[in-house]
Amino acid sequence: MAIKIDGIQSEDELRKAQAAAQAQGTSIINYNEWSEILKEFSENGIQSTGSYAGDKARMEEIQLAVEEYVNELQAQEKIQQNMPDNKESQKVQSSSENDRNQQIKATVANATSSQIMADYMKYYHLLM
Repeated sequence: MAIKIDGIQSEDELRKAQAAAQAQGTSIINYNEWSEILKEFSENGIQSTGSYAGDKARMEEIQLAVEEYVNELQAQEKIQQNMPDNKESQKVQSSSENDRNQQIKATVANATSSQIMADYMKYYHLLM
């Protein structure tokens, strides 16, 4: 039969409680998982709730918050990766507009010079 222990705040206290439980021929429920949680808490400066259920719930909250943070960072990274693409497409669009404007100017210049040349030839023939 396993015993349930509350009020444990550290890995060391959990080990002592497990040793006491084993001396009575029982063990602490979810000892290995709780030990890992307490180890993570001590490494990261997180206060234990004193119970397995509380510590497990806190660990799940932390993991969920970390996952949300990572997802948010990834979303921001994707946005930043897409921004240069947008800038490139704006450059291409701007370049295309400049090319189009230059083409229109060239067409107008050619038409104007052709008209001038035609008028010149007309007057030249009239004078001759």
